[in-house]
Parts: sequence; C-alpha cells; structure tokens
Amino acid sequence: MVDYLTAAGYLCESVVTYHEAIEKIDHYDYNCIVLDIMLPGGSGLDILRYLKQDRKTDGVIIISAKGALEDKITGLEIGADDYLTKPFHLSELSVRIAAIIRRKEFNGQSIISIGNMRIDTIGKTVFVNQQEVELTQKEFQLLLFLTINKNRILSKNAIAQHLWGDDMDFPANYDFLYSHIKNLRKKIMQAGSEDCIRSIYGEGYKLQVS
Repeated sequence: MVDYLTAAGYLCESVVTYHEAIEKIDHYDYNCIVLDIMLPGGSGLDILRYLKQDRKTDGVIIISAKGALEDKITGLEIGADDYLTKPFHLSELSVRIAAIIRRKEFNGQSIISIGNMRIDTIGKTVFVNQQEVELTQKEFQLLLFLTINKNRILSKNAIAQHLWGDDMDFPANYDFLYSHIKNLRKKIMQAGSEDCIRSIYGEGYKLQVS
C-alpha cells in the first residue's frame, strides 16, 4: 500500500501497532488515515474513537475483514469517512483517498481556481491563463499545500514536514525548501501569474492573491 500510494504522489507514513498509531496521531495531522480494525495491541475502532474525542479532522478509511458487517457499521457510526473490505484493489483505495481529501479540503471540487491559476487535483496539473505549467511532483504538492492554507502563514518547518514527513523535524537548514519555493515562484510567474507566494521574514510563507 505504501509503495503504491507513494508512487501515486502521496506522502505516506506507516505504523504496525496500536500504540505506534496513537503516538503518530498525537504529534501529527493527516489528510487521510487508512485504518485496519485488527491491530497488535488494540482495536482500530478505539483509535477512531480517540481521534474523534480529540476533535481531530483527519479523514479515515477503515479496513475490515470480509463479512465483518458489524465492525463497518460501528466504524461509520463513530465517524469514519469510508470503509473497504479485504481484499481490495489498490487503485480503488487511491480513488477513495482522493475523494476524501477533495471533500475535506476543497468541498468536493477537483478543480481549484485561485487568481488566474487553475489547479486540477486529480490530473495534478496547473494552468495559468490556459497555459499549462510544468511542475515537479514536490512543486505541485507545495503549491497545493499553500493553496489549501491561502492567506495563512506557514512556517518553514510545517511545510517541510508536509512535503517530506516527520523525518524533517527541525532540519539543520532549509536550503532544499528555498530551492523549491524559488523554482515554483519562477515557473508560475513566467506563465503569467502574479508573484503570489509571499516570504514572511522570520516566520515562513503564505499564498496571497489580490
């Protein structure tokens, strides 16, 4: 699952046990959690209850064994967004994850318009004034993250964690991030967009469109 979803452009983290899962969700927020009900050390349903009690807004897809109808119903009643029954096709899982993210982040829309930019979250393409902008996978993820948080200042560390995972907790420097910001800004401006990525001294970056 991790290999497939990583190849599809998602930043994935995985854990094996109940306690590892609790530790992760205590420290990080996720767009979508794929949650197996049967876990070493505890029940996935208890993790779901923990998420809801903590008022977390992470999307959740529960995975259940064939015929475990009661578990599915309980999961949906607790607040899961969707469920899949084993076995399932990885392509179906990817589609359902994308649907949950669209519903939670973009009110179900797959096309986001901001200024003279149009972002297709399914096709993973960006157009400025009908001209396609060729972005790398990381540049696209960076633009999307800034767009989701439009007009909100994002710290360099928050951006690094979102794009590269929790291995990027307080890196020695942010040269890699500066490079991605510079390249993204250059590409969208060359296509005719205003300079909408603002650098906030001592704080981070924000996307601001007039």
